[in-house]
Amino acid sequence: MLSCIASFRYTPDVLISKQQKVPLVALESTVLTHGLPYPQNLQLARDMEAQVRAHGATPATIAVLEGVIHVGLSDEQLESLVRAEGLRKISGRDFGPAIAKKESGGTTVAGTLIAAHAAGIRVFATGGIGGVHRGAAYDVSADLPQLARRPLIVVCAGAKAILDLPATLEMLETLGVPVVGYRTGEFPAFYSQSSGLPVSARADTPEEVAEIALAHWGLGLDSAILVAVSPPGESALPAGDMEQVIEQALLEAQEKKIRGQAVTPFLLARVSELTGQSSLKANLALLLNNARVAAEIAVALSKNVP
Repeated sequence: MLSCIASFRYTPDVLISKQQKVPLVALESTVLTHGLPYPQNLQLARDMEAQVRAHGATPATIAVLEGVIHVGLSDEQLESLVRAEGLRKISGRDFGPAIAKKESGGTTVAGTLIAAHAAGIRVFATGGIGGVHRGAAYDVSADLPQLARRPLIVVCAGAKAILDLPATLEMLETLGVPVVGYRTGEFPAFYSQSSGLPVSARADTPEEVAEIALAHWGLGLDSAILVAVSPPGESALPAGDMEQVIEQALLEAQEKKIRGQAVTPFLLARVSELTGQSSLKANLALLLNNARVAAEIAVALSKNVP
């Protein structure tokens, strides 16, 4: 169903970029609809798109508006999206109902992977991926199986620190998803630069990342390449301090019996409150950094793909 052209709508700049083979970078929208309040979400969206453009690529923020998958948003659409309430959080399972019922919502990492792949985009920038939840090995984000199925380069700051990072890396290994540390040999812990966990490979330039991706896909392997970028040093937070905060937020979520898709937004908001907004500042900084790195990789990839 998602291959149906009628379900997609592209902004003029995305269409022109596709026609002229200008590199594109997909951007998710749940960080805007479910992760940040207005007007911070609008400023972040504009800043991430500006970062992508400043480094030679065209941004394609993906969302569903009234049952149509939009690849790229006008500024008017962006502002309408970030101001709206009661939006659906759209993962892979949610496209059908959202399209059929003409609903609107932000796409998760999994949802953005599906839409970006269908749109022919090869590079995607996000904050942190979902993964295996702490204390509930059965609770695995839909992001992971989609990473195993969609051949995109996904630039992130690792998995969200509220998750079980060792279990998440084990699951990525099982699914055959390469985890490439960008200028680091360790998997970043989202807010913190190091988790103490090794990555499966290291790359120090955008060109190296592109070469790894093309070699991987050249063998007929269809998984994503997960590029893990440490958060900028000036905004990164000490891992030990963050662990204490996360443990408290997890306990509160358990006491409040928060379940399902509501867990991650609650935890991220509570962690931000407990750190006096320091974690929010780290989150914003790493998102902008990831957008820049993704644009540089997209440019390098475009030079090697006809």
